[in-house]
Amino acid sequence: MKTTDLPKTVTVVAHPLVLHKLSLMRDKKTPSAVFRQLLREISLLLAYEVARDLPMTTQTIETPLAEMEAPILKGKKLVIVSILRAGNGLLEGMLDLMPSARVGHIGLYRDPKTLQPVEYYMKVPEDIGERRVIVVDPMLATGNSVCAAIRRLKEKGAKDLRLVCLLSAPEGIRHVTEEHPDVPIYTAAIDSHLNDHGYIVPGLGDAGDRMFGTK
Repeated sequence: MKTTDLPKTVTVVAHPLVLHKLSLMRDKKTPSAVFRQLLREISLLLAYEVARDLPMTTQTIETPLAEMEAPILKGKKLVIVSILRAGNGLLEGMLDLMPSARVGHIGLYRDPKTLQPVEYYMKVPEDIGERRVIVVDPMLATGNSVCAAIRRLKEKGAKDLRLVCLLSAPEGIRHVTEEHPDVPIYTAAIDSHLNDHGYIVPGLGDAGDRMFGTK
């Protein structure tokens, strides 16, 4: 998918540091501990981008030299929703930058035969409808799990949603933008395609397995 063909709701965070760290993560020889650290570092850079348009107001403060109207964030704090289990890798880095954010979790696994998501857990703040929601999942492959998660969050009342992914496939981007055109997507890279098993190519393998050393 060429950059010129991207929907307006898609932002590719092609920062040199992001691309360098992502290349290290793609290498199959990279151990789990290093993989986790790299994902945490990249998530900080992605968080910076997704938070670029947060609403602001001012507050009167006193510096050691003078009183001033200082810019501060307006409204209730963010909610970061991790799609388990791999989403926790992005969640941890984002919490480093935004420690006061509320946190939600949605447990989904992909049926290996149908590639459809199956929900096994969900817990989010009750006032999620009054907050901006950042949904995090390292891999946007078929888009089935992400679309299901966004759909459930909307059922809970969420109105202002953003999706942050490490890697995306054109198929997943099309799925999300068709089903949820109101949800902006932030990703570090868009790869070539999905293989017959629904994995992103060239990709980096299964993000959860790479993070936790499982198969």
